Amino acid sequence: MGMKISADDIYSVNKSSMKDAVVLFGRGCTGEVISSTGLLLTNHHCGFGQIQDHSSLENDYLKDGFWAKNHSEELPNPGLTVTFIIRMEDVTSIMLNGISKDLSEKEREALIAANSNKVIAEAVANTHYEGIIKSMYNGNEYILFITEVFRDVRLVGAPPQSIGNFGKDTDNWMWPRHTADFSLFRIYAGKDNKPADYSTENVPFIPRYHFPISTRGIKENDFTMVYGFPARTNEYLSSSAVEQIVNQNNPLKVELRGKRLDVMNQYMNADREVFIKYADKYSGVSNYHKKWAGEAKGLKTAHAIEKKLEFESVFQQRVSSNPQFVEYSTLMSDLKTEYAKLAVIQPELDLFSEAILTSEIIKFAYSMRSLASFPINSSESKKQFQENIEKSKERITAHFKDYYAPLDKDLTTAMLFEYYHLSKRNYSPEPTSALNKQASISDISNYVNDLFLNSIFSNQSKLEMALKLPDSLLVLSIQNDPAFKLASFYYDVFYKEVAKEFNAINERLIPLNRKYMEALRVVVPEKKYYPDANQSLRIAYGKAEGYSPSDATEYRWYTTIDGILEKNNSGNPDYEIPSRLKTLIETRDFGPYADKDGNLRTCFSASNHTTGGNSGSPVFNGKGQLIGTNFDRNWEGTMSDVYYDINQVRNISVDIRYTLFIIDKFAGASHLVKEMTLVK
Repeated sequence: MGMKISADDIYSVNKSSMKDAVVLFGRGCTGEVISSTGLLLTNHHCGFGQIQDHSSLENDYLKDGFWAKNHSEELPNPGLTVTFIIRMEDVTSIMLNGISKDLSEKEREALIAANSNKVIAEAVANTHYEGIIKSMYNGNEYILFITEVFRDVRLVGAPPQSIGNFGKDTDNWMWPRHTADFSLFRIYAGKDNKPADYSTENVPFIPRYHFPISTRGIKENDFTMVYGFPARTNEYLSSSAVEQIVNQNNPLKVELRGKRLDVMNQYMNADREVFIKYADKYSGVSNYHKKWAGEAKGLKTAHAIEKKLEFESVFQQRVSSNPQFVEYSTLMSDLKTEYAKLAVIQPELDLFSEAILTSEIIKFAYSMRSLASFPINSSESKKQFQENIEKSKERITAHFKDYYAPLDKDLTTAMLFEYYHLSKRNYSPEPTSALNKQASISDISNYVNDLFLNSIFSNQSKLEMALKLPDSLLVLSIQNDPAFKLASFYYDVFYKEVAKEFNAINERLIPLNRKYMEALRVVVPEKKYYPDANQSLRIAYGKAEGYSPSDATEYRWYTTIDGILEKNNSGNPDYEIPSRLKTLIETRDFGPYADKDGNLRTCFSASNHTTGGNSGSPVFNGKGQLIGTNFDRNWEGTMSDVYYDINQVRNISVDIRYTLFIIDKFAGASHLVKEMTLVK
């Protein structure tokens, strides 16, 4: 396909290789090292939480961007980590030692956990490394990953949100794109170049490898490769499961998130301070709202259910005609039976997570439950209680920093109304409560108004005053608080009713899906099976190409900076841009980053199979040189988590030359470009 590098160049334990410059950024993105002094490139939306944390009305880095002029100006981010993979090892035989088919799922899980702890302990003994074991093929195989985790990661640069998230909701999950979705961080280490907690004494990390950057660009059908940490796919679900996703799960979650976005929009558009507080929360809600809608649409367009049914028919015919496959004879019917039971309880689970738990006051009140029980009359228990109070003070400060009670009040009202009118169960806190299936929106609004008025959890000052009360009075004030009582009721119902029923079904589905994965590889061996994504290090490869989303519509595989002005002139506020960027475009001042025709390319699409977690992943040409940063998929291709169709699925990346242009020409941060290894 055009790849010039070797497998040893991609992954090696005997020499530095490309895997030594790819990191798990935080808990759910990918990043890549692009300089010999630990400079790290990832997506703007991956660094968004850190950019927001450092933003205020006085220093609005979301609006204006941020660029450190030197190391001393780089901003620390408590809790942010980056994780390197040191090596990988197949430990299947050790992990399955003692596992037999007559074990219950709980017994199996306990033995797997014990084996895992032993393997990891032995692998990292007397080192500063950490270890994690990932299940492959639904628990049929296991891989050990030895990791190195750095805990001092500082913000170096980020474009304004109008550039880093150009197009906002309008363009999210869409093509064509013109978004410079990137941010820059730097990894710091102790003076021994090993991981260390944040300290002013730490120095920039010297990596084992960093990526050279190609400024030459690529052509249509050129080889491309993505390297990163894809989070989750479910490619081997049965047709019963996919049908449930398309016709039930996604429509409900999309409906609920749409109503949440309506409430958030109302307040965020009216007040810039509220916008800053809720920007990261809004982004998280919006992202999957659109993704789930596209996923359902894509699965229908690709006829995924029908194709899976056809495959399952072939599978069943082979099983029925071959005596050696007798243990798989009832597998498909068993899966269908359990997914039918799941279809009954899944909506209740989704209503809890997408409606009840979206009320911040309910979720926050329940987080204080450690203060809702009397300390045992001993010095040790009283000491523990006081420690809980101190921890709660930190949680309170963090919560109210990004909280706006009027927004949460309207959101709570809207979500409680949805919950009680969509739930098939009749869970009500008390017989006389306004919370029931017959309640009108005004009934629930009155209930919520009283709750916010009388709860200490709606106001930081009231809560901090409560923490100063004697222990016994503090406990009583929390126990009798209306928000805490309501939260306790919902969580009690969830764990005793909904989760219990769901877990019982899931305990039967887990071994069935594991057996189905085993059966697929035995009964249909001619088909290639790659393990589902599970946030372990993976490559995906394809080529630079466009696609046709519908009849008589053809999309080119790359976009140019001219498209930014075209969108900006549409009047849509999602396409606002800084005046400086507009001037640079109009004067064609692209520096050395323009293409041969004098234009500047912004983004490109390719047929690499990516998913969540691949955000921020490096994209390479055939020589292993960095050509872009992956940040999205096309809307029609979001169904690739469940079903991959090469004709529909495209990953979307920022062209590295547009990234360099923004850093150099727009931000004037040429000192950062000078750190990088550019290949012209």
